Amino acid sequence: MKHVLGLAFLFFGFSFSAFAEASVEELLDQMDRLYRSDSSHATIEMQIVTENWERTTIMEVWSRGMDDTLIKILSPRKDKGIKTLKRGNQMWNYFPKINKVLKVPPSMMMNSWMGSDFTNDDLVKENTLADDYHSKLEPHPSAPEKFYFIALTPKENTVTVWGKLSISIRRDDLMPVEQVYYDDREEKKRVMEFRGVKEMGGKRIPTVMEMGTLNKKSKTLVRYKSIDFNPNFSENLFSFNRLRRK
Repeated sequence: MKHVLGLAFLFFGFSFSAFAEASVEELLDQMDRLYRSDSSHATIEMQIVTENWERTTIMEVWSRGMDDTLIKILSPRKDKGIKTLKRGNQMWNYFPKINKVLKVPPSMMMNSWMGSDFTNDDLVKENTLADDYHSKLEPHPSAPEKFYFIALTPKENTVTVWGKLSISIRRDDLMPVEQVYYDDREEKKRVMEFRGVKEMGGKRIPTVMEMGTLNKKSKTLVRYKSIDFNPNFSENLFSFNRLRRK
């Protein structure tokens, strides 16, 4: 969830006009800054919908740059107090009922995070799209007059299960509308939609993101309830020792 929470993941900053023809480099920079800042503090609602069950989780999320993210579950009661700490490309979960901190091993990075359509790997991504992918600006397949369309293929040294990504971005305000994930056979596997664009924390952002996993027939909706950009944190907020503290 780094591109999402978290998850993480997260923020803005353009120097060019939204109505000028943007380059692929500028568009990717926009995507990488969309939910990134020197620091942030947010309250987020995550709704998971499957064929057999549905669950809504409220969480508090702190982030610092690209490296550090702390997520604390506020509700439901059975999950309250569970925390996830991300530092660089490493990740730990704290479970208050057993009072244990468990490191997430590399073999579990593609596993679901908290039963959602986001993976542990989504939360720990620390490189930019421009760092990880070759990119090409192409005509949008259905509405080239309304949207930019970026096709991305992973670079040789990029560790990923995705064979290709595509991103659709509105031309009028440079807000993303869709990000599609393909496997190495270019079959569509996941789709993330962005909507609910409004001002929050003094900036315009899509406040709702929906990730759908096609073969599971499930979806996860992430809704920002509040966000504060560039707050001051204590130096040890993202320390391993703070995980057990209330």
